[in-house]
Amino acid sequence: MPFSRLARYLAALAVLVLCAGGGLLWWSEQPLVWQPSPVEFTIAPGRSLRLIADDIAAAGAPLDPALFNLFARLAGGAAHLQAGTYSVASGITPRGILEKMEHGDVVLLDLVIPEGWTFRQMQAAIAADSDLKQTARSWSERELLQALGAAETSCEGLFGPDTYRFARGTSDLDIYRRAYHVQQRRLADAWAARAPDLPLTSAYEALILASIVEKETGRSEDRPLVAAVFLNRLRRGMLLQTDPTVIYGLGAGYDGTLHKRDLMADTPFNTYTRAGLPPTPIALPGSAALHAVLNPPHSDALYFVARGDGTSQFSETIEDHNRAVSKYQKAGRP
Repeated sequence: MPFSRLARYLAALAVLVLCAGGGLLWWSEQPLVWQPSPVEFTIAPGRSLRLIADDIAAAGAPLDPALFNLFARLAGGAAHLQAGTYSVASGITPRGILEKMEHGDVVLLDLVIPEGWTFRQMQAAIAADSDLKQTARSWSERELLQALGAAETSCEGLFGPDTYRFARGTSDLDIYRRAYHVQQRRLADAWAARAPDLPLTSAYEALILASIVEKETGRSEDRPLVAAVFLNRLRRGMLLQTDPTVIYGLGAGYDGTLHKRDLMADTPFNTYTRAGLPPTPIALPGSAALHAVLNPPHSDALYFVARGDGTSQFSETIEDHNRAVSKYQKAGRP
């Protein structure tokens, strides 16, 4: 082939390549429109780019798999796609889809662990979540604590109430680990900032009392005074006499009503029959309960009773307390 003809051929080929490349770049910036929107697709680890493109199109987005495959490879993004579930809405461009997968902008789900839940309630919620990979569902508390590197012998109270965001397919152990470290950090910070002269000898005792305060508080504004009452009783060596600990000690034996016989039945958690704190927390306390216990307001109150509207009446003497009980609790115990 004469040189001049070869040069013209190569020049024409270059123009075609540039035009094709320019067209591909133009295509990558065009919004994709479809209904219904959005759609979700999942990238499994090791899945090929071509199959991923097929998955996106199969989910409902009008994406040309061949063009997307070519564009992703030319753009250098094919080797950096992250596994997970993605959501794409109508109006996104092919480049936008590629960038979401490169950045790992996966769908995040919420798992809510409320303040005052017991560990068993948390465990049941995690086990029932079909979006989590269940690895610890059948583990004992001891096995879970070992996996977390925890020194405690009971899981109760060790996990921080919060909303935990996670990608579909996350291990349940990851949620436990995050919640454990959240609570450890909250407890350590609260303990470091505690008021002086508290009748508590360790951060774990503070966690136990905070769990009681959490269960005894109907309104958040009463929480500091509830904590002050229990701390005052500990200082004086008085029995805590708090129903939630008795209920916790009854376990499956609690029928929904606390009977007089329950208050007299001794268990390690019966604060009517045993002095001091129970051996473990009775629930998962939040930050506010920890703060109330470790930085209580000044108060001489030793008693409180529920008014029936979520608030409590606080008293310094047994005489005032008995009058409050008569006023606010018309019905006696069964």
